[in-house]
Amino acid sequence: MDVLQIQIPSIDRPFGVHLWPLFDAAWTKALGYSAMDFKFEQGVTPISTLMTSLAIIVTYYAVIFGGREVMRSYNPVKLRLLFQIHNLFLTALSGALLALFIEQLLPTLWNHGIFYGICNRDGGWTQPLLVLYYLNYLTKYVELLDTVFLFLKKKPLTFLHCYHHGATALLCYTQLVGSTAVSWVPITLNLIVHVVMYWYYFQSARGIQVWWKQWITRLQITQFVVDLGFVYFAAYTYFSSTYMPTLPNYGQCAGEEFAAISGCGILSSYLLLFISFYFATYRKSGSSAAKRAVQNGDIAIDPKFTQDALDSIKNGNTVKANGSAPRSQKD
Repeated sequence: MDVLQIQIPSIDRPFGVHLWPLFDAAWTKALGYSAMDFKFEQGVTPISTLMTSLAIIVTYYAVIFGGREVMRSYNPVKLRLLFQIHNLFLTALSGALLALFIEQLLPTLWNHGIFYGICNRDGGWTQPLLVLYYLNYLTKYVELLDTVFLFLKKKPLTFLHCYHHGATALLCYTQLVGSTAVSWVPITLNLIVHVVMYWYYFQSARGIQVWWKQWITRLQITQFVVDLGFVYFAAYTYFSSTYMPTLPNYGQCAGEEFAAISGCGILSSYLLLFISFYFATYRKSGSSAAKRAVQNGDIAIDPKFTQDALDSIKNGNTVKANGSAPRSQKD
Protein backbone atom coordinates (compact mmCIF):
# COMPACT_ATOMS: atom_id res chain seq x y z
CA MET A 1 0.00 0.00 0.00
CA ASP A 2 1.33 3.42 -0.94
CA VAL A 3 1.20 5.54 2.19
CA LEU A 4 3.45 8.35 0.96
CA GLN A 5 1.08 10.95 -0.44
CA ILE A 6 2.52 14.39 -1.21
CA GLN A 7 0.50 17.47 -2.08
CA ILE A 8 0.58 21.24 -1.59
CA PRO A 9 0.28 22.03 2.16
CA SER A 10 -3.28 22.81 3.24
CA ILE A 11 -5.42 22.94 6.38
CA ASP A 12 -6.25 19.24 6.04
CA ARG A 13 -2.65 18.33 5.28
CA PRO A 14 -0.45 21.05 6.80
CA PHE A 15 2.88 19.39 5.97
CA GLY A 16 2.04 18.32 2.43
CA VAL A 17 2.88 14.73 3.34
CA HIS A 18 0.04 12.88 5.08
CA LEU A 19 1.80 11.82 8.28
CA TRP A 20 -0.85 9.61 9.91
CA PRO A 21 -0.77 6.83 7.26
CA LEU A 22 3.02 6.70 7.60
CA PHE A 23 2.75 6.52 11.37
CA ASP A 24 0.00 3.89 11.21
CA ALA A 25 2.05 1.76 8.82
CA ALA A 26 5.03 1.87 11.22
CA TRP A 27 2.75 1.12 14.19
CA THR A 28 1.18 -1.86 12.36
CA LYS A 29 4.55 -3.25 11.38
CA ALA A 30 5.86 -2.97 14.94
CA LEU A 31 2.79 -4.18 16.87
CA GLY A 32 0.86 -6.25 14.35
CA TYR A 33 -2.35 -4.19 14.41
CA SER A 34 -3.47 -0.75 13.26
CA ALA A 35 -3.21 2.28 15.54
CA MET A 36 -6.91 2.80 14.79
CA ASP A 37 -7.58 -0.41 16.75
CA PHE A 38 -5.64 0.70 19.83
CA LYS A 39 -7.59 0.73 23.10
CA PHE A 40 -6.48 2.17 26.40
CA GLU A 41 -7.68 -0.39 28.92
CA GLN A 42 -6.70 -0.08 32.56
CA GLY A 43 -4.90 -3.20 33.71
CA VAL A 44 -4.36 -4.40 30.13
CA THR A 45 -2.49 -1.60 28.36
CA PRO A 46 1.09 -1.18 29.69
CA ILE A 47 1.40 1.34 32.56
CA SER A 48 -2.34 1.90 32.60
CA THR A 49 -3.18 1.70 36.32
CA LEU A 50 -2.64 4.22 39.09
CA MET A 51 -0.68 1.71 41.15
CA THR A 52 1.72 1.00 38.29
CA SER A 53 2.24 4.69 37.62
CA LEU A 54 2.82 5.48 41.29
CA ALA A 55 5.18 2.50 41.65
CA ILE A 56 7.36 3.81 38.82
CA ILE A 57 7.34 7.33 40.25
CA VAL A 58 8.24 6.09 43.77
CA THR A 59 11.00 3.93 42.27
CA TYR A 60 12.25 6.99 40.39
CA TYR A 61 12.60 8.98 43.62
CA ALA A 62 14.25 6.05 45.41
CA VAL A 63 16.76 5.61 42.60
CA ILE A 64 17.71 9.26 42.21
CA PHE A 65 18.03 10.09 45.90
CA GLY A 66 19.63 6.77 46.75
CA GLY A 67 21.94 7.15 43.77
CA ARG A 68 22.91 10.64 44.87
CA GLU A 69 24.01 9.27 48.24
CA VAL A 70 26.00 6.47 46.61
CA MET A 71 27.70 8.92 44.25
CA ARG A 72 29.04 10.94 47.18
CA SER A 73 31.84 8.36 47.40
CA TYR A 74 32.64 8.39 43.68
CA ASN A 75 33.82 10.81 41.04
CA PRO A 76 31.29 12.13 38.52
CA VAL A 77 30.59 9.74 35.65
CA LYS A 78 31.37 11.14 32.20
CA LEU A 79 28.35 10.42 30.03
CA ARG A 80 28.76 13.03 27.33
CA LEU A 81 28.00 10.85 24.30
CA LEU A 82 25.13 9.03 25.99
CA PHE A 83 23.71 12.36 27.17
CA GLN A 84 23.87 13.71 23.63
CA ILE A 85 22.03 10.66 22.27
CA HIS A 86 19.38 10.91 24.99
CA ASN A 87 18.66 14.58 24.29
CA LEU A 88 18.76 14.23 20.50
CA PHE A 89 16.33 11.31 20.73
CA LEU A 90 13.89 13.32 22.89
CA THR A 91 14.20 16.31 20.56
CA ALA A 92 13.28 14.16 17.54
CA LEU A 93 10.54 12.29 19.41
CA SER A 94 8.95 15.52 20.68
CA GLY A 95 9.09 17.02 17.18
CA ALA A 96 7.50 13.95 15.58
CA LEU A 97 4.66 13.85 18.12
CA LEU A 98 4.10 17.59 17.74
CA ALA A 99 3.80 17.25 13.95
CA LEU A 100 1.27 14.42 14.31
CA PHE A 101 -0.76 16.47 16.80
CA ILE A 102 -0.78 19.49 14.47
CA GLU A 103 -1.96 17.37 11.55
CA GLN A 104 -4.85 16.00 13.63
CA LEU A 105 -5.86 19.24 15.33
CA LEU A 106 -5.54 21.94 12.68
CA PRO A 107 -8.49 20.78 10.51
CA THR A 108 -10.70 20.36 13.60
CA LEU A 109 -9.92 23.81 14.98
CA TRP A 110 -10.26 25.46 11.57
CA ASN A 111 -13.58 23.83 10.73
CA HIS A 112 -15.23 23.67 14.15
CA GLY A 113 -13.55 26.26 16.40
CA ILE A 114 -11.63 26.25 19.67
CA PHE A 115 -14.51 25.35 21.99
CA TYR A 116 -15.33 22.25 19.96
CA GLY A 117 -11.66 21.30 20.04
CA ILE A 118 -11.24 21.59 23.81
CA CYS A 119 -14.65 20.51 25.09
CA ASN A 120 -16.21 18.13 22.57
CA ARG A 121 -15.12 14.49 22.72
CA ASP A 122 -15.20 14.26 18.92
CA GLY A 123 -12.95 17.33 18.76
CA GLY A 124 -10.31 16.63 21.38
CA TRP A 125 -10.54 12.90 21.99
CA THR A 126 -10.52 11.16 18.61
CA GLN A 127 -8.90 7.77 18.07
CA PRO A 128 -5.69 9.19 16.56
CA LEU A 129 -5.44 11.71 19.43
CA LEU A 130 -5.91 8.92 21.99
CA VAL A 131 -2.94 7.08 20.48
CA LEU A 132 -0.84 10.25 20.57
CA TYR A 133 -1.91 11.01 24.16
CA TYR A 134 -0.76 7.55 25.21
CA LEU A 135 2.58 7.83 23.43
CA ASN A 136 3.17 11.24 24.99
CA TYR A 137 2.34 9.72 28.39
CA LEU A 138 4.99 7.02 27.88
CA THR A 139 7.62 9.64 27.04
CA LYS A 140 7.22 11.08 30.56
CA TYR A 141 8.84 7.93 31.93
CA VAL A 142 11.68 8.15 29.40
CA GLU A 143 12.27 11.73 30.55
CA LEU A 144 12.87 10.50 34.10
CA LEU A 145 16.32 9.52 32.83
CA ASP A 146 17.13 13.26 32.84
CA THR A 147 17.55 13.04 36.61
CA VAL A 148 19.57 9.85 36.44
CA PHE A 149 22.11 11.73 34.32
CA LEU A 150 22.15 14.51 36.91
CA PHE A 151 23.03 12.36 39.92
CA LEU A 152 25.56 10.28 37.96
CA LYS A 153 27.26 13.54 36.95
CA LYS A 154 26.92 14.74 40.59
CA LYS A 155 24.76 17.71 39.66
CA PRO A 156 22.32 19.14 42.24
CA LEU A 157 18.91 17.51 42.57
CA THR A 158 16.59 20.41 43.29
CA PHE A 159 12.96 20.40 44.31
CA LEU A 160 11.63 21.93 41.09
CA HIS A 161 13.36 19.43 38.84
CA CYS A 162 12.43 16.32 40.85
CA TYR A 163 8.87 17.44 41.58
CA HIS A 164 8.23 18.47 37.98
CA HIS A 165 9.32 15.14 36.50
CA GLY A 166 7.34 12.97 38.87
CA ALA A 167 4.25 15.18 38.85
CA THR A 168 4.17 15.39 35.04
CA ALA A 169 4.00 11.61 34.69
CA LEU A 170 1.12 11.57 37.19
CA LEU A 171 -0.58 14.52 35.45
CA CYS A 172 -0.51 12.78 32.06
CA TYR A 173 -1.91 9.62 33.64
CA THR A 174 -4.87 11.44 35.22
CA GLN A 175 -5.74 13.20 31.96
CA LEU A 176 -5.46 9.98 29.96
CA VAL A 177 -7.74 8.09 32.36
CA GLY A 178 -10.03 11.10 32.72
CA SER A 179 -10.45 11.54 28.94
CA THR A 180 -10.14 15.32 29.09
CA ALA A 181 -10.65 16.80 25.63
CA VAL A 182 -8.58 19.87 26.55
CA SER A 183 -5.50 17.66 27.07
CA TRP A 184 -4.03 18.54 23.69
CA VAL A 185 -3.45 22.17 24.73
CA PRO A 186 -0.86 21.55 27.51
CA ILE A 187 0.56 18.57 25.61
CA THR A 188 1.25 20.38 22.34
CA LEU A 189 2.67 23.42 24.13
CA ASN A 190 4.85 21.12 26.22
CA LEU A 191 6.09 19.41 23.06
CA ILE A 192 7.08 22.78 21.61
CA VAL A 193 9.03 23.57 24.78
CA HIS A 194 10.66 20.15 24.74
CA VAL A 195 11.83 20.48 21.15
CA VAL A 196 13.61 23.71 22.12
CA MET A 197 14.76 22.50 25.54
CA TYR A 198 16.20 19.14 24.57
CA TRP A 199 17.87 20.68 21.53
CA TYR A 200 19.54 23.10 23.93
CA TYR A 201 20.69 20.20 26.13
CA PHE A 202 22.06 18.43 23.06
CA GLN A 203 24.00 21.49 21.97
CA SER A 204 25.25 22.09 25.52
CA ALA A 205 26.46 18.48 25.75
CA ARG A 206 28.43 19.12 22.56
CA GLY A 207 30.13 22.06 24.27
CA ILE A 208 28.27 24.71 22.27
CA GLN A 209 27.28 27.83 24.22
CA VAL A 210 23.71 28.92 23.42
CA TRP A 211 22.76 32.56 24.07
CA TRP A 212 19.00 31.95 24.31
CA LYS A 213 19.14 29.80 27.44
CA GLN A 214 17.07 32.26 29.50
CA TRP A 215 14.31 32.14 26.88
CA ILE A 216 13.66 28.48 27.65
CA THR A 217 12.38 29.48 31.08
CA ARG A 218 10.33 32.32 29.60
CA LEU A 219 8.83 29.86 27.15
CA GLN A 220 8.01 27.52 30.05
CA ILE A 221 6.24 30.25 31.98
CA THR A 222 4.29 31.34 28.88
CA GLN A 223 3.31 27.72 28.35
CA PHE A 224 1.85 27.39 31.84
CA VAL A 225 -0.03 30.69 31.60
CA VAL A 226 -1.71 29.59 28.35
CA ASP A 227 -2.29 26.07 29.74
CA LEU A 228 -4.09 27.43 32.78
CA GLY A 229 -6.21 29.80 30.72
CA PHE A 230 -7.61 26.86 28.74
CA VAL A 231 -7.76 24.40 31.63
CA TYR A 232 -9.44 26.84 34.03
CA PHE A 233 -11.97 27.74 31.34
CA ALA A 234 -12.78 24.10 30.58
CA ALA A 235 -13.08 23.27 34.29
CA TYR A 236 -15.23 26.33 34.98
CA THR A 237 -17.68 25.71 32.16
CA TYR A 238 -17.98 22.04 33.16
CA PHE A 239 -18.59 22.63 36.88
CA SER A 240 -20.83 25.65 36.38
CA SER A 241 -23.02 23.94 33.76
CA THR A 242 -23.21 20.79 35.90
CA TYR A 243 -23.75 22.22 39.38
CA MET A 244 -24.56 25.93 38.96
CA PRO A 245 -26.31 26.31 35.59
CA THR A 246 -27.54 29.80 36.48
CA LEU A 247 -23.96 31.06 36.19
CA PRO A 248 -22.69 32.12 32.75
CA ASN A 249 -21.18 29.09 31.00
CA TYR A 250 -20.66 27.56 27.58
CA GLY A 251 -22.09 24.14 28.42
CA GLN A 252 -20.59 20.73 29.09
CA CYS A 253 -16.91 19.95 28.59
CA ALA A 254 -15.66 16.38 28.07
CA GLY A 255 -13.58 14.90 30.88
CA GLU A 256 -13.79 13.53 34.41
CA GLU A 257 -13.96 15.78 37.45
CA PHE A 258 -10.89 14.31 39.18
CA ALA A 259 -8.88 14.97 36.03
CA ALA A 260 -10.01 18.62 35.94
CA ILE A 261 -9.09 19.15 39.60
CA SER A 262 -5.69 17.46 39.34
CA GLY A 263 -4.90 19.28 36.10
CA CYS A 264 -5.68 22.70 37.57
CA GLY A 265 -3.74 21.94 40.75
CA ILE A 266 -0.56 20.53 39.20
CA LEU A 267 -0.33 23.12 36.41
CA SER A 268 -0.89 25.94 38.91
CA SER A 269 1.97 24.66 41.04
CA TYR A 270 4.21 24.58 37.97
CA LEU A 271 3.50 28.20 37.16
CA LEU A 272 4.26 29.38 40.70
CA LEU A 273 7.47 27.37 40.92
CA PHE A 274 8.80 28.45 37.54
CA ILE A 275 8.04 32.12 38.19
CA SER A 276 9.89 31.85 41.51
CA PHE A 277 12.78 30.18 39.72
CA TYR A 278 12.91 32.84 37.04
CA PHE A 279 12.95 35.80 39.39
CA ALA A 280 15.41 34.15 41.76
CA THR A 281 17.78 33.43 38.88
CA TYR A 282 17.47 36.41 36.55
CA ARG A 283 15.77 39.29 38.30
CA LYS A 284 17.33 39.58 41.77
CA SER A 285 19.15 42.86 42.27
CA GLY A 286 22.19 41.13 43.72
CA SER A 287 23.67 37.67 43.98
CA SER A 288 23.63 37.60 47.78
CA ALA A 289 19.84 37.37 48.05
CA ALA A 290 19.69 34.63 45.44
CA LYS A 291 22.56 32.81 47.10
CA ARG A 292 20.76 32.77 50.45
CA ALA A 293 17.56 31.59 48.81
CA VAL A 294 19.33 28.69 47.10
CA GLN A 295 21.28 27.67 50.18
CA ASN A 296 18.22 27.85 52.43
CA GLY A 297 16.09 25.88 49.99
CA ASP A 298 13.54 28.69 49.74
CA ILE A 299 13.78 28.82 45.97
CA ALA A 300 13.78 25.77 43.72
CA ILE A 301 16.38 26.19 41.00
CA ASP A 302 16.22 23.67 38.19
CA PRO A 303 19.81 22.85 37.19
CA LYS A 304 18.67 21.61 33.81
CA PHE A 305 17.86 25.11 32.71
CA THR A 306 20.49 27.27 34.40
CA GLN A 307 23.40 25.23 35.68
CA ASP A 308 25.79 28.05 34.86
CA ALA A 309 23.60 30.55 36.72
CA LEU A 310 23.31 28.18 39.68
CA ASP A 311 27.09 27.73 39.85
CA SER A 312 27.50 31.49 39.68
CA ILE A 313 25.04 32.05 42.54
CA LYS A 314 26.71 29.43 44.71
CA ASN A 315 30.07 31.10 44.16
CA GLY A 316 28.64 34.50 45.06
CA ASN A 317 29.15 35.94 41.58
CA THR A 318 26.71 38.17 39.74
CA VAL A 319 24.46 36.63 37.12
CA LYS A 320 24.42 38.67 33.95
CA ALA A 321 21.19 40.00 32.54
CA ASN A 322 21.20 37.44 29.72
CA GLY A 323 21.38 34.58 32.21
CA SER A 324 24.97 33.61 31.51
CA ALA A 325 27.64 33.16 34.13
CA PRO A 326 31.13 34.68 34.03
CA ARG A 327 33.31 33.21 31.32
CA SER A 328 35.24 31.13 33.86
CA GLN A 329 32.05 29.11 34.59
CA LYS A 330 31.06 26.12 32.48
CA ASP A 331 27.92 24.06 32.08
